[in-house]
Amino acid sequence: MPSGPVGCSPDAGAYDYLRQNATMNDEGIYNESMLKSAALAVELEKLRQEHRDLDAAISALQAVGSLDQLQMQRLKKRKLFLRDRLAMIEDEATPDIIA
Repeated sequence: MPSGPVGCSPDAGAYDYLRQNATMNDEGIYNESMLKSAALAVELEKLRQEHRDLDAAISALQAVGSLDQLQMQRLKKRKLFLRDRLAMIEDEATPDIIA
């Protein structure tokens, strides 16, 4: 399952995302919510990629049997920070719906 917006490559910027997925108003201007959504989608993808990269680095260090526990601890701490940041952004991107 793709982790980014539908039809948006992982390295696409907010402009590319808007061009592919949004429509303009009569004056040719994207509305603020679309711009915010595009910016969040781009940031989410960057954070997800960094999280995957850290996961690979941690796995590689474990496979080699690295004794550098401080480096391992720092990588894991950064990975946890990214996970928390991803959750915050995903929550911000999800509209509040009062049932």
